Amino acid sequence: MNAPTPERILLRLDWEVIRRLDGLLQGDYRSLFYGYGVDFADLREYQPEDDVRYIDWNVTARMDTPYVRQYVEDREITAWFLLDLSPSVDFGTVQSLKRTVLIDFVTTIARLLTRHGNRVGAIFYDSRVERTIPARGGRIQVLRLANDLLKQPQLPRAPFTNLAPLLDYGLQTIKRRSLVFIVSDFICAPGWERSMTLFNQRHEVIAVRLWDPREMELPDIGIVVMQDAETGEQLYVDTHDKRFRQRFEEAARRREMELQQAFKHSGVDVLSLSTEDDLVRAIVRFASLREQRRR
Repeated sequence: MNAPTPERILLRLDWEVIRRLDGLLQGDYRSLFYGYGVDFADLREYQPEDDVRYIDWNVTARMDTPYVRQYVEDREITAWFLLDLSPSVDFGTVQSLKRTVLIDFVTTIARLLTRHGNRVGAIFYDSRVERTIPARGGRIQVLRLANDLLKQPQLPRAPFTNLAPLLDYGLQTIKRRSLVFIVSDFICAPGWERSMTLFNQRHEVIAVRLWDPREMELPDIGIVVMQDAETGEQLYVDTHDKRFRQRFEEAARRREMELQQAFKHSGVDVLSLSTEDDLVRAIVRFASLREQRRR
């Protein structure tokens, strides 16, 4: 089997994903991205129907009454991908790892945006910020993103991921209001919620959550070796043990509830991508939910 190349990935996605999205969304990607480029124009007093994300907190504090920033819409979107490439994204099956889903998603969205004249950039992060790809347009930029993702080394192990440095770096790096995709499995240390909230106040943020069904429920397959994808620590477990499987599932449910609460508190929309999901269906489902919220 030939190794994937950026050209093969883009060709496959053009035929299998983007053509289907064109048909299902009928070319109207506004339901998928509120995304727009904007330039600051003026300040005015807050009105009840205003989006609270546009409140200028510094001016509000000085004036002792809420003020919101007004923007002039620009046709061009600048989009950024903040990519968690820590060891846990290499979990999945032979057919599909979370990393594979990440590469397909980034390539698809970058292609959709750049073919309409928009620009995309990316920040790669494993246990630290590895590289920043400046935002540019065109097919060459999409191929560069795919190529760099394919060449990104897979860490055998690393300290437990902390997403806060990635988000803080993004806040410092991305100056102009942009459409920002934070792509991660969010298997990480707590404490990133505040940075996510700040990000969402300055930009349009979409959290893209990668997951695999086996992270939620263990199959009954006997004695197995479980390895922590982040630290490399190994543990023998008996999956025949019903109580063990129940404890595993209860812990997974608690973590899921905590994660959803964190997203809700940060005010971001969440696109959930499973290793067993159809990318087109997941994107269309997300677009429909966002369109309903806008009405």
